[in-house]
Amino acid sequence: MAGKRNYYDVLGVKRDATDDEIKKAFRKLAAKNHPDAGGDEKKFAEISEAYTTLSDPKKRREYDQLLMFGGIPGADFGGSGGRNRGGYTYTTNMGGDWSDIFGGFGGGQGGFDFSSIFGGAAGARAQSRPAKGSDLTMSIDVTFDEAFHGAQRKVSYRVPSTGEEHNITVKIPAGAVSGGKLRYRGRGEVGANGGPRGDLVITTNVANHPVFKRDGADVRMDFPVSMYEAALGTKASVPMPDGTEVRLSIPAGTQPGRTFRIPEKGAPDIKNKGKIGSVYVTVQVKVPTMLSKKEREALESLRAADGRNYREEGHNGA
Repeated sequence: MAGKRNYYDVLGVKRDATDDEIKKAFRKLAAKNHPDAGGDEKKFAEISEAYTTLSDPKKRREYDQLLMFGGIPGADFGGSGGRNRGGYTYTTNMGGDWSDIFGGFGGGQGGFDFSSIFGGAAGARAQSRPAKGSDLTMSIDVTFDEAFHGAQRKVSYRVPSTGEEHNITVKIPAGAVSGGKLRYRGRGEVGANGGPRGDLVITTNVANHPVFKRDGADVRMDFPVSMYEAALGTKASVPMPDGTEVRLSIPAGTQPGRTFRIPEKGAPDIKNKGKIGSVYVTVQVKVPTMLSKKEREALESLRAADGRNYREEGHNGA
């Protein structure tokens, strides 16, 4: 039996290796040998066959029993010596969800004939079971207004395993957020052995707005006022993200950074149907940088008459 390898040898792990160690070993070898990455297809089939057995507790237990009785199942991969193992088959979809293993290979996955390992019957039944196809993912960019009000967008995508081109009208819900996911069932990869198709998952990326900033269903904005308006108070028309305006009362003595809440003028809350967020208006006091002679004289007169100690007030209020 010298020179013959078992599945543990193929993956380069010890007989008592943990599930995590087996997965890490397989991931490393798969990255090197996957056909989609320019690796050897036969070598990839070997390590895939080894991983499929050792990653399944029941199959691994049966395999270990064979090793205990002196057999070396899995030896001579694809070689002429020993039993005739037959050819390997490389397909684009194994039918299972191996995305955690093959996340970096662009959808291509390895498949092989496992029926010869334990006499054929059990393996053949496992191979013939229907399995759901994998999900496909894509992202779309939407404007602030599209995300706020809702919109429709026509997109096209390709199924990697078949090359099929599909068109779909994406319904962007009112209140959509960056990172939100839209799932279209049955629009993904083809299932194995008659299994259902996977899903198409679309992630929304919402563009920034020059005035408004989304905070979930709430919207935040800065609103500039003059130092005179802040000191004397005023009423100002504030634009809302829904296209309307709200008349906001700014009381005399308003300080920079003060925030006013305007309820139910934000975006629809997609997590709580029927609820609307608020708009938070933060006052930004603007000080003039250019003064006329008359303005300067007026301000100097006001400053001379002002007996307040602002720095002491700020220190005591800290």
